[in-house]
Amino acid sequence: MLSLMKRIFNEDSAELKRLYKHVTSINELEEKMAALSDEELKEATQYLKEKVAEGVSVLDIKEEAFATVREASKRVLGLRHYDVQLLGGLVLIEGGIAEMRTGEGKTLVATLPSYLRALEGKGVHVITANEYLAKRDFEQMGKLFNFLGLTVGLNISQISETEKREAYNADITYGTGTEFGFDLLRDNMTSSFEERVQRPLHYAIVDEVDSILIDEARTPLIIASKSDIATELFYITSEIVKNFEDGNQYEFYPETKQIVLTDNGATEFEQAFGLNNLYDAEHRELLHNIMQSLRAHVVMRKDVDYIVKKDEIMLVDQFTGRIMEGRTFSDGLHQAIEAKEGVTVKDENQTQASITVQNYFRIYKILSGMTGSATPSKKEFFETYNLRVVAIPTNKPNARIDEEPLVYKDYESKVAKIVEEVEKHNKIGRPVLIGTTSIEQSEKLSGYLEKAGIKYKILNAKTEEDEANIISQAGQMNQVMLSTNMAGRGTDIILDPAVRDLGGLHIIGTELHESERIDMQLRGRAGRQGDPGSTQFIISIEDDIFNSYDKEEMDRWKKKIKTDETGLIVSPNPVKFVLKVQSIVEGGHFSARNHLLKLDDVVNQQRKIVYEKRDQLLANTNSAALIINSLQSHLSTTFETYCPAEIITEASAADGLYEELTLIFGELPFQASDLVDLEKEVIKGKIDQLYENYINEIKTLETNEDFQAQVKLLYLQNLDRSWVVHMEMMMQLREGFNIRGYGQEDPYRLYELEGFEEFKHFLAELDAQASKQSRMIIQHFLPGEEKE
Repeated sequence: MLSLMKRIFNEDSAELKRLYKHVTSINELEEKMAALSDEELKEATQYLKEKVAEGVSVLDIKEEAFATVREASKRVLGLRHYDVQLLGGLVLIEGGIAEMRTGEGKTLVATLPSYLRALEGKGVHVITANEYLAKRDFEQMGKLFNFLGLTVGLNISQISETEKREAYNADITYGTGTEFGFDLLRDNMTSSFEERVQRPLHYAIVDEVDSILIDEARTPLIIASKSDIATELFYITSEIVKNFEDGNQYEFYPETKQIVLTDNGATEFEQAFGLNNLYDAEHRELLHNIMQSLRAHVVMRKDVDYIVKKDEIMLVDQFTGRIMEGRTFSDGLHQAIEAKEGVTVKDENQTQASITVQNYFRIYKILSGMTGSATPSKKEFFETYNLRVVAIPTNKPNARIDEEPLVYKDYESKVAKIVEEVEKHNKIGRPVLIGTTSIEQSEKLSGYLEKAGIKYKILNAKTEEDEANIISQAGQMNQVMLSTNMAGRGTDIILDPAVRDLGGLHIIGTELHESERIDMQLRGRAGRQGDPGSTQFIISIEDDIFNSYDKEEMDRWKKKIKTDETGLIVSPNPVKFVLKVQSIVEGGHFSARNHLLKLDDVVNQQRKIVYEKRDQLLANTNSAALIINSLQSHLSTTFETYCPAEIITEASAADGLYEELTLIFGELPFQASDLVDLEKEVIKGKIDQLYENYINEIKTLETNEDFQAQVKLLYLQNLDRSWVVHMEMMMQLREGFNIRGYGQEDPYRLYELEGFEEFKHFLAELDAQASKQSRMIIQHFLPGEEKE
């Protein structure tokens, strides 16, 4: 570990040494820039744009561009970029991650690469963790960009397509990652290029990059429509499973969150529904509902994974404690939770389009990001996104004291210490921010604070604007604030002058998070820009994180522990143990993300082909050519299917071929019986003649615009419908993924091969549908033909 840290430090040192040379050059331009009038400074943008248009790389003009932005910022915002902020900007322009501590001014850092890359005229996306931050940065930094002659857009949900298009056409666009991703999916469902809102994805800066590219990466972006799955069944299955017990009707494995129905559980359902065997194929939908109802009751927790509000189940982001507006669990789980909580069960959704967070962001030609906590995930950033992490030094020396965690034997002992610590600091007026991992834990702890007579503010499930406003007050005298670990991320906490003399803001973490990065973010709420501050985690081995650790190993360790009279574990070294648990749990999440990515990479390759095919359809101006290409492919497949031998000897093969040809060409000049005992080449000659006559008819319609439009629409609708069905098929392949490890074969390879076969079938079906369905359109437009 020590050698690894030395290597990382040496790598960063060499990189920083290289970048500091550019910082020196930028600083040397400061006096020259300061001497320019406002008009002369504004003209710099046009001058730099012209250089780029002439073929000069933006990387070759970075020093002049950065100096321009710094001077404009001084005049417009009253803010001068520090040298370390210039360093951060230099990391971002080359497609890296700048790790900068909380309070180092990452929002201002982003203006430097945004301006430089905007000179290319291909669009810059600045991606924030929530819409409140997107609006705030758009309004504040927009003034700077407008002064320099650049246009700025804001892309948020609930705005019209026209407004979105304007936002994307701006030089720099602010918004959230999910909204950018959903727009990509929606753009690939339009019936014309003109309806699209996005330009090709060129350059992105992701603020809080670890939250967006890693924490949110286990949840794919999905656009869905209503499906016909029966919702009433969830009420019945939920009523039955609510009385089930672990070890009797089901077995639950907390470390993997896997749940298995036992023979006893299956028998109860068979008796309830009058079935002989629950696992028969005809009962597949019922079994699916049962398992989702079990997950709803056993795995999903109210006020941790979701809250109930106004007859709605609303998802809670486990990493931020925020409500995930407009998001639902998929595959019937949301409906199962609705039944469990007794609210109205809404219709299930069927996936129309989806993409993982990883594969969305890998579309950008250049990707970069900023955060205060990237180093623990340095390996994952590089392997998944090819992003290198560079730790940027702080502008002022860090004065925050991070005390060693205290580990207690049980929850009650932990809470007693937390209350004691809060009382101690509150007595002298020092502000305290208490971080929890869930809404449930916040509310539970609030009861103990009330009992102790401590006045506090609680922050959970509020609007983003309230969140930022409340968290910004955490540095005031006598303030005690109770919140989820990530509340107010991106918002500065300003200390009262008197608070500095008391030691600054004190942070208490009540549980270790499943990711060390989140703990780093909580600590980072204190000690900004050289401010004093301190942090301490006060935890117990009854905390949720230990439920994800191996139970037998946990029990063995518990037998060894020794505590003092307060319940504090003194031996064996508890800190070493809990950090080991956190590392293992975090490794499990990395494996889960990697697993998801490997599976989605298969679909992603197919998605690229489908989207490219869709683009070709939208650009196509010759529908006759579309039909001809589909027809050639389908006829070839059909011929080989029914004529594998040199002579057709069986009537069934002749009947099958005849029926297929009838569906394509209509009435035929021969009967099925005429094909029996014919040589393969003779049959091919008959089909070739049918094809030639048919093509001659189609070509007479090439100049008919209505014909062109209807054929294009038919092809688009077929592609979209078939893609939805294919994605469902790929999802079914995934569901059986785990059992494919038997036989010592690579399950990922098997999934890839099976997925490839399904995709070939999908493409073949597209040609078959087009060949048969286009006949009706052709008949409609041919002169003298009977209109259907």
